Amino acid sequence: MLGQAKSSPETANYLAYILSNGPLFQELGLTSSDNTLVRSSAAINLKNAIKAYGKAFADLELAYIHTLVLSALQDPMAQVRNFAGSVISEIVQKGGVLSWPELLPELLGLADNDRGSVSPEAQEGAMSALAKICEDNKQSLDREYNGQRPLAIIIPKLLKVTSSPNAKVRAFALASINAFIPQTSPAVLGSLDAILEQLFRLANDPSDSVRRNVCRSFTHLVDVRPEKVRPHMSGLVDYFVLQQRNTDDPDLALDAAEFWLCVGENERLCPTLGPFLEKIVPVLLESMVYEEEDILRLEGDADDADQQDRAEDLKPRFASTKNPRTAANGHVGTNGQVAPSSLSNQAEDDLSDGEIEESDDGGSANLEDRWNLRKCSAAALDVLASNFHGAVFDVTLPYLTENLRHQDWPIREAAVLAIGAVADGCMDAVTPHLPDLVPYLLSLLNDREPVIRLITCWALGRYSAWASHLENPNDRQRYFEPMMEGILNKMLDTNKRVQEAAASAFANLEEKATKRLAPYCGPIVRQFVQCFSQYKDRNMFILYDCVQTLAEHIGPALAQQELIDTLMPAMVLRWSKVSDRSQEIFPLLECLSYVATALGDAFAPFAVGVFTRCVHIIHQSLEEYVMCINNEALEKPSKDFLVTSLDLLSAIIQALQSRKSGELVQNSQPRFFDLLLFCMEDPSNDVRQSSYALLGDCAVNIFHHLQPFLPALIPVLIRQLDLDDMKDQDIENGFSVINNACWSCGEIAIREKTGMGPYVEQIYQHLLGIISNPEVPASVNENAVIALGRLGVDCSETLAPHLGEFAKPFLRIIGPVEYTDEKAHAFVGFNRTVERNPQAMEDCLIEYFQASAAYARHSNSVPDADLAGSFQRVGHGNLYLCRKRPG
Repeated sequence: MLGQAKSSPETANYLAYILSNGPLFQELGLTSSDNTLVRSSAAINLKNAIKAYGKAFADLELAYIHTLVLSALQDPMAQVRNFAGSVISEIVQKGGVLSWPELLPELLGLADNDRGSVSPEAQEGAMSALAKICEDNKQSLDREYNGQRPLAIIIPKLLKVTSSPNAKVRAFALASINAFIPQTSPAVLGSLDAILEQLFRLANDPSDSVRRNVCRSFTHLVDVRPEKVRPHMSGLVDYFVLQQRNTDDPDLALDAAEFWLCVGENERLCPTLGPFLEKIVPVLLESMVYEEEDILRLEGDADDADQQDRAEDLKPRFASTKNPRTAANGHVGTNGQVAPSSLSNQAEDDLSDGEIEESDDGGSANLEDRWNLRKCSAAALDVLASNFHGAVFDVTLPYLTENLRHQDWPIREAAVLAIGAVADGCMDAVTPHLPDLVPYLLSLLNDREPVIRLITCWALGRYSAWASHLENPNDRQRYFEPMMEGILNKMLDTNKRVQEAAASAFANLEEKATKRLAPYCGPIVRQFVQCFSQYKDRNMFILYDCVQTLAEHIGPALAQQELIDTLMPAMVLRWSKVSDRSQEIFPLLECLSYVATALGDAFAPFAVGVFTRCVHIIHQSLEEYVMCINNEALEKPSKDFLVTSLDLLSAIIQALQSRKSGELVQNSQPRFFDLLLFCMEDPSNDVRQSSYALLGDCAVNIFHHLQPFLPALIPVLIRQLDLDDMKDQDIENGFSVINNACWSCGEIAIREKTGMGPYVEQIYQHLLGIISNPEVPASVNENAVIALGRLGVDCSETLAPHLGEFAKPFLRIIGPVEYTDEKAHAFVGFNRTVERNPQAMEDCLIEYFQASAAYARHSNSVPDADLAGSFQRVGHGNLYLCRKRPG
C-alpha cells in the first residue's frame, strides 16, 4: 500500500501542500523546530518522488506543484526556502527548461525586487533557487531554444542582481555567474568586460561570502581568459594576499590561496607573478601552519598502532589505471599511456571546473584527508617553486632558518612542510644545505609529536632522489643509508598515520633509487614482513604499494631464495585472510602481479593456488554480472575484480616457464579460454583492455594451448578492431583497448601463420581504418602496422592486392618504431607483400628506400639472412621498376 501511495501523482501534491503550508502546522500546535522538520521532510520526499518518476512525470499536476513550491520560496524559515529551491531545481532537471517557461523570469524578478515589495526572505529564496538551477543545469541553459539561449538573458540579469542591497542575494547571484564562467559559453564571453567591472566593484564588499565568490570568479577567469587578468595582476596580488590573511573566514582564505595555485599552473600567466614573490611566498608560508582547532585535535596524538581500524577509516579502493601494450614488444612505452584523442569532446566531469570534490567523511578526525588552506598553500608553494626555482627559495630561506627549530611544534611542522614543498622546484638551491638539513630531519623522526614524525617522513621522501643518486660511497653511507633506515624504521611507528606516511615515503624512495636498492633487499624485505604482521587493514594498502614498487624496480634481484623464503610466507598468509569480495583483494592482486614478474619461474611454488583463485574470482564475477543483467534490483559487482585477476593471470603466464603456465591453463576449471572469451566481450573498457593483454601473453607464452580456441576468439578480436564500434564517451580508454587488441592480433598472426587466412580480409579492413585515421594515437598506429606486417609474413598473397592502400601509411608509421623483433617481423611480412605486387610501390619508392637503408639488424628471432634477403629482393625489384619508368 505504501508503495502504491509513493507512486501516485496525488502524493506529490500532498507533499507540496505540506511544504508550503507553514501556518497549518502552527495552528496544530507544532513547535517551530518540529514545523521545520516536517516541512523539510516533505520537501525531501517530494524531490525524491520527482526524481523517481519516469514517464509518469508528465502525469503530475505540475501547475499546482509549481505554485506551491514558489510560495515556499518566500517562507520566513531559511531551511524551508532552501529545500524548496532544491525541489524547483529537480523539476527543471527532470522536465527541462521549457517545461516551466515562466520560472526563470519569476525568480529573477523576485531576486531583483522589481516590484519593490518583495521581502528580503523572498529575494534570498528566489536567488538561492536560481543558483541551484544554474549549478545543476549549466548545459541546458546554454542551449538554443527557438533561436535563443536562456543564458543570454540570465547573465545580464544576474549582473544587475549582484548590486542588490541584500548581501546573500549578491553572493548567490555571483555564485550563479561563476557556474557558467568555466563553460566558456558565448553569453559569458560576451559579458566578460561587464563581469570584470562588477568584480572590481564587489572586491571590497563587506560580506565574506561575496568576496569568496569574487575570488572564485578571478580564479575561473585565469583558466578561461588569462589575458583579461594579466593587466590587473599587480592589484590582484595585493587583493588576494589580503583575503588570504583573513583569519575570520578560513573558507575565504582558501579561495584566495587557490588563485595562486591556478595562476601558477597557467603557463601564460605564471611569469607575471615573478615580481611579487616577496609578497606571495610569505603569506603561503604563514598559511601552512595548522589552525588552532586542528592543533588541539592533533596535539599528543595517541599511539594507536595496536588498535583495529574502524569501518569508516577504510575508504573504497579501485584497481589502478593500467598502461597499454606498446607496438614494439608489449611492454610499457615511454609515456606510459595512450594519448587522448581529439575525435570527440572530452566527457563532462561530474564536478564543474574549479570545484573540489568533498570527502564523504567531512567530519573525519583524519585531517590529512581534507583539502584545506594549509594543503592548498603548500601546493601553491610547490607550483611556484617549480616555476621560479631559486627565487622562491631565496624568499623561503629566512622563514626556514627562523622556524625549523621552533619550540612550538605547529610552526616547526609548517617549516618542514615548506622544506618538502620546495624540494622538486628548488633542488639546485637547496642542495648546498642538504648535508646539514638531512641529519636534522632524521632527528625529527624521533620527535614526540606524531604530526612532526609524519611530515618529516614525507619531506625526506621528497629528497630521496638526491640521496639515492650520490656517487661517493662515503656520501651514500652518510646520507642515503640513514635516510632509508630512518624511513624504514618509522614504518613500524607506534602511530598508524606515521606508519602510513613512512610507507608512502619509502615507496617514493624506491621510485627514485630503483636498482640502487638491490644491495639492501634483505633488511627492506625483513621490515616489510614485520609490517605484514603488525599493520591493520588501512595501512596494508600502502604496504602492498611498497612491495610492488620494490619488485618493479629491482626485478630479478628479488628472486634470491633467502628473500623469497622471507617475503612469500607473509604474503601467502595475508592472501589466505583476504576474502574474494574484499576491496583489499584489488591492491593485493596488483602487488602479486609485480612480485610474480620479479620472481619469474621462482614464483612457481605459489602459482597453482594463486592462479586457481584468480580463475574462481573471474568466474564468480561473471556469474554475478549475468544475474544483475537479469535482475536490475541486484547490485552490479565491481569490474575491478575482473581487471586485477586478469592482470595477475597475465603476470603468472609471463613469469613461469611455458610448460608450467600451460599446465595451469590446461587444468583450469571452468575452462580458461571460455572465461577469457566472456571478458573480451565485457562492456567495461578496463576489463577488455586487460583481456586483450592476457590474450597476447597467451599467444607469446602458451600458443599451443591457445590455438584450439582461436576460431571462437578471433571473430571477437576482429570486432574489437572496428573503430566505428567505439563510443564517443569512451574514446580515451577505448583506444587503450584497441591498442592491446592490435598487439595481440600481431602476436597471434606470427604464430598461427597461414591459419589466419580466413580472417585476413576482415582484419586488414579494420587495421587500415586505424592507420588511416589521423586522430588515432601513435602507439595504437604502431601496433596496427606491426600487426599488419606480421599478417603479411604468411598471408602476403591476400594482402598484396591492397598494398597500394596501406604502403605509405605503413612506412610512415613504422619508421620511428624502436628496432625490435616485432618490427623485423613486420618488415619481413611487408617485403613479402611487396614481392607479390611491386607495381603498387611506385608512389612510395623513396620512402621505402629510406626505411630499408635506415634499418639495422637488431632482430634475434628472425634470421639476418631472411630479413636481409627480403630487403635485397624487394630492392632489386624496385630498381627494375625505376628503370622502366618513362623519362
